[in-house]
Amino acid sequence: MLYKYFDVDTIESAHGRALAVATGIKRARPDLFVFTYQGDGDLASIGLCETIHAANRGEAVTVVYVNNAVYGMTGGQMAPTTLLGMRTTTTPAGRTIANEGFPLKMAEMLAMLGGVAYCERVALYDFKQVRRARKAIFHAFDVQLKHNGFGFVEVLSACPTNLRISPSQSQKWVADEMCKVFPLGVFKDIPEPEAAPVAEGATEAQPNGQGTYHAV
Repeated sequence: MLYKYFDVDTIESAHGRALAVATGIKRARPDLFVFTYQGDGDLASIGLCETIHAANRGEAVTVVYVNNAVYGMTGGQMAPTTLLGMRTTTTPAGRTIANEGFPLKMAEMLAMLGGVAYCERVALYDFKQVRRARKAIFHAFDVQLKHNGFGFVEVLSACPTNLRISPSQSQKWVADEMCKVFPLGVFKDIPEPEAAPVAEGATEAQPNGQGTYHAV
């Protein structure tokens, strides 16, 4: 329903295939600014293959990834990001390591890939965190516009309906529970190096590919 809220041109892809579609658009029209808006069930489950390979190739697109730890729009089933012990319609007794495994940490995974230029995790549980999320998304946009790189922002968000608690309680749950499992921070930020000035008569300097890397 993104097209109902943002005044931008949109293409609605099949579930999980947003980055495959975004890749096609960006390669066909490299002059366009292209971003995807995806949930955890979409990006980290059915679309995991598309996500990993688009990121590894360093496609010049931006990803805004909303992680609310559940399939929020299809009935409250377990998502790849569902916390251990968390009850969902498909894990009524709570998610366990033995049966369903650990929650997937997409920001940490993607930060290890060579094609990723920028990767950060933010949250929306209070005004300060909302401002930080806004800054991160704009920076990811800049990475595409200025450096032609792949930017990824994971946004921790609440789903009061499937948590079966009030909105204010769900925000506290994000801060107290989700952030323990999915720590906030910049995991990678490697913008394209600026070319060094070349002295007269000297050969052109080659960028060393170094940048900054932050892990939390």
